[in-house]
Amino acid sequence: MHMSADPTARGWTVSRSGRASKYRVASRDGTEIACWTSGNGPHLVVVHGVAADHSRWRPLLPHLEPHVTVHAMDRRGRGASGDASAYALEREAEDVAAVVDAVAEHHGSRVDVYGHSHGAFCAFGAAALTENVRRLALYEGWPLPDPSVYVLPAALEDRMENLLAAGDPGGAVEALFRGLLEMSDADIAAFKAAPSWPARVAAAHTIGREVRAEARARLEPDAAARITVPVLLITGEESADPARAGAAAVAEALPDAYVVELEGQGHVADVLAPEAFGRRLLRWFRDEG
Repeated sequence: MHMSADPTARGWTVSRSGRASKYRVASRDGTEIACWTSGNGPHLVVVHGVAADHSRWRPLLPHLEPHVTVHAMDRRGRGASGDASAYALEREAEDVAAVVDAVAEHHGSRVDVYGHSHGAFCAFGAAALTENVRRLALYEGWPLPDPSVYVLPAALEDRMENLLAAGDPGGAVEALFRGLLEMSDADIAAFKAAPSWPARVAAAHTIGREVRAEARARLEPDAAARITVPVLLITGEESADPARAGAAAVAEALPDAYVVELEGQGHVADVLAPEAFGRRLLRWFRDEG
């Protein structure tokens, strides 16, 4: 594998902010995707979910950075990344693949990938597009044989749209977490107190397009068969996310997949129990089971 000595190769431009470096990678359609890198060790690309940007990983990063170099993407449409006039989940898969390929070329090694929720959909698609993924971990986000289970209840979708129209994007994000994920008052309060909350609110306008894309993301056996790397499918014992019920079917479709259920956890253990979750994730990427 060729390792580029030029950090501007493949659209890679670098700047520094605090302990992290920011760089940009051009995706297949020309959209620029911003990434923030920090830590030391083997390379791990992390892909956030709905209503978030790279700042979503702040609770988890201290438990990863001593062991791996983390590349935290801003998915298209938020943060420092660009966007396009039309949205498709396939473009997001290409974004992740472009970042993975750039990191692999620049550093001369294959790359691990962790995707959460909608970010896991993107990572799933990317793994079929590039040979530079080494191991993959997905937390409750993957195509299902019947993707209609991802359709939002009509009342919830109407409430969110009304809140956005009324200029209350924070209310729309809270409505999603309460209505879809059944998050408790305590969990909502913890989310609002986190440094990543303003970025979640800023990305509220992207929720509808991403949820609609999930409801069209049918599990295709041929596409799943192209993902030959080891895949860990993570679910929460107490999660209400529709992906949880379909984990076994997805694992059966993949050539090399394992399912782990996190005891006592819901959909966001990587935020609410980051130390324990970080240990579990590192075990997977270290090939320790």
